[in-house]
Amino acid sequence: MPLIFAKAGEVNRIKKIGGKDETKHFLNNLGFVEGGEITVISENAGNLIVNVKDTRVAISKEMANRILVSVN
Repeated sequence: MPLIFAKAGEVNRIKKIGGKDETKHFLNNLGFVEGGEITVISENAGNLIVNVKDTRVAISKEMANRILVSVN
């Protein structure tokens, strides 16, 4: 499921990151890697604050739709 549908506080595992190569590279540099854990901290108007690799990152809902996750 896309990250946008993950519940706050739920630990998820990143299965796939979609989009163009530069988008994938950008997310990879932020710590979004396939197989990594990600937790949604909060949501505001579709935009998310997530915890990835012990760092909080804000991402747009468009970016969150490109990240596919499964519940850990």
